[in-house]
Amino acid sequence: MGETAGRRDASVDRATKETQIRVRVDLDGQGRADVATGVGFFDHMLDHLARHSLIDIRVEAKGDYHIDDHHTVEDVGIALGQAIRKAMGERRGIRRYASLDLAMDECLTRAAVDVSGRPFLVFRTRFPTEKIGTFDTQLVREFFQAFAVNAGLTLHIETLYGENAHHIAETCFKAVARVLGEALSIDPRQADLVPSTKGMLA
Repeated sequence: MGETAGRRDASVDRATKETQIRVRVDLDGQGRADVATGVGFFDHMLDHLARHSLIDIRVEAKGDYHIDDHHTVEDVGIALGQAIRKAMGERRGIRRYASLDLAMDECLTRAAVDVSGRPFLVFRTRFPTEKIGTFDTQLVREFFQAFAVNAGLTLHIETLYGENAHHIAETCFKAVARVLGEALSIDPRQADLVPSTKGMLA
């Protein structure tokens, strides 16, 4: 199981010359978010990730904001992915797969995940603007790339249509949250089994 016997929770601390990150997750939480990254829009997106996955997420981050937000966003993705992976343990009982089409006003985004232990990201989303406020829209992909690799997820995200950059980003985070929550939920019919014919997911 995860860090605490009988529970699926974990903590990760990551410190570099560029960022200091502290993350804690509880896969069996209620979607509580306690997030402070110093990047306002990113905090808003992480709130959605917690709320709609029902994973409790705590993130404390300090970064080299005088350069830009890139290192902070990417390193939070790394640490959060590592915490999710650690909390999953051997992945016993998880449903493993999930997919969803998520609508928000004029926008529709599709997400699909395989909690496979084989990291891969497909990101087919375009933004009509380079910025949402001061947030660089390229960092949405950077976050999901770091997150998927470090959590061991095969993750596909595709925005089928949309015109508002804020809506596009928000549907990406909400759709990933929903499929992640579903894929990590426990199937009572196989609670003690790893969902793979190999007998392991790594």
